[in-house]
Amino acid sequence: LIGRLMFELPEEMGLIAIAVRQTQGKGRGGNVWLSPVGCALSTLHITIPLHSNLGQRIPFIQHLVSLAVVEAVRSIPGYEDIELRVKWPNDIYYSDLMKLGGVLVNSTLIETTFHVLIGFGFNVNNSNPTICINDLIAKFNKEEGTNLEPLTADCLIARTVTMLERLIDIFQEKGPNGVLPHYYKFWVHSGKQVHLHSEDGPSAWIVGIDDYGFLQVHEEGKGIQSVHPDGNSFDMLRNLIVPK
Repeated sequence: LIGRLMFELPEEMGLIAIAVRQTQGKGRGGNVWLSPVGCALSTLHITIPLHSNLGQRIPFIQHLVSLAVVEAVRSIPGYEDIELRVKWPNDIYYSDLMKLGGVLVNSTLIETTFHVLIGFGFNVNNSNPTICINDLIAKFNKEEGTNLEPLTADCLIARTVTMLERLIDIFQEKGPNGVLPHYYKFWVHSGKQVHLHSEDGPSAWIVGIDDYGFLQVHEEGKGIQSVHPDGNSFDMLRNLIVPK
């Protein structure tokens, strides 16, 4: 529905679809995303001019959205230390232990404008099958003796969209360097060692992401190289960067 509507509306008009529950949620590579009641689920339409900082680096959008989700929680006074983080290229994690959300971005270029559909979903209030944001808040309250209130999906969707708007404005003005220091503050990969191609492959260290949002690794003797998310899967459990 939103894919059909987005071309019929004025460019300055925002468009978002919010679901209480999804029955056909989708992830990267055709994966199915479980979407029960208690998750924040939405698809957002935005337009990005081709001849702009972000238009020239369109893969960066998924990183901005992931950061916006984390910021939606951690920018609330008192909630700054809730252990919500980003995992390259498009996952929301509890520390580096468990996934509780994801982002999927599709873009269509029409003349000189990108029409971007951003799907994001994250677990706000379900303790199963893994963990949820309100579990992290309850855990923090128990450990720190605080009394932070649980959050709602509606609140976090609204805050995520607001944060994304700010991040896009910063990126358009300053480029990648305007947002990357903040992104690294919340990502799970700093200094992690991985193996390339197979478990017995050469060792490399994650050093960051490049100007186009692709992962950068340093392999001894070969310097820094970029790994494209469209052609690679990063498996944190086995510490591999594996070509699909």
